[in-house]
Amino acid sequence: MSNVNRQFRLAARPVGRVKASDFTFHEEPVPTPGPNQALVRNTYLSLDPTNRVWMSELDGYLPPVAIGEVMRGITLGEVVASNRSDFAVGDKVTGLLGWQDYAVIGEKGLPTKLAPVPLPDATLLGVLGGTGLTAYFGLLEIGKPKAGETVVVSAAAGAVGSIVGQLAKIHGCRVVGLAGTREKCELLVNELGFDVAINYKDADWKKQLRAACPKGIDIDFENVGGEILDAIVPMLNLRARIVLCGLISTYNADKPVPGPNLGPVLVKRARIEGFIILDYVPRFAEGAMQLAKWVMEGKLKHRDTIVEGLENAPSALNMLFDGKNVGKLLVKIA
Repeated sequence: MSNVNRQFRLAARPVGRVKASDFTFHEEPVPTPGPNQALVRNTYLSLDPTNRVWMSELDGYLPPVAIGEVMRGITLGEVVASNRSDFAVGDKVTGLLGWQDYAVIGEKGLPTKLAPVPLPDATLLGVLGGTGLTAYFGLLEIGKPKAGETVVVSAAAGAVGSIVGQLAKIHGCRVVGLAGTREKCELLVNELGFDVAINYKDADWKKQLRAACPKGIDIDFENVGGEILDAIVPMLNLRARIVLCGLISTYNADKPVPGPNLGPVLVKRARIEGFIILDYVPRFAEGAMQLAKWVMEGKLKHRDTIVEGLENAPSALNMLFDGKNVGKLLVKIA
């Protein structure tokens, strides 16, 4: 154990892209757990688009991070000292323990203790963690895919989208993904089994999308919003479902992003449903067990982009908005 706890604290509300000056970097002694507390050493930090929302003053499912507070983030860690009967030294845990080396846990906001699995630690924040569970519950509970339906996934080479597409294939769907580079599109088709992948930076991407969905769209797993959603809405089939997971195109915007005409949603009696993965906490074990089974059977593949060092977390976060990550984006803290 180090005797120093490094932390990033929020210093300012970002305008546009996140900058180093939006944080202050602190070093302080590693805290000592008190009665009925435990100390967790964080090993991996999950970087997610919602981090950018938490830095703003936007209303959300969690309150904004206050100026001066440790930046909120999901971590994977190990209990290194404990005065609690329910957390033993050596237990692996995951929770909102922040952008820091160490965190004390007490009565509230307890992390989830993880069962041992014969897979790398990074998978516990990615395909078997919140990312995989977001894809699992979002597609299966809200999208309710049926064999033969067409599923479109935006940000398809990202952490959630890459898993959504594979789950849709497992359920017999035709899957069309949108990504931002030729290399990502090749990955989606050649390695992850998507039927079609479209580079949304191509001049004729909308024409390609129409050609890829000759029978229309039954499920849109929406991670981006804006112009992409605008192109998808007119192609919705009767009783289509839009699974609204994220709107990443708006998170750094300093002016309104053009939105879709939702008239076809009314005419086609389509369903748009937003969801937050925390709604499914009681069923996490169920979802993780099924995902792990598919991973070990070779039916579900995953990619991780791992950045070394807590000190690189602020700059790494922008990779999500630049499209520089493939699959899950993590910071390896220790």
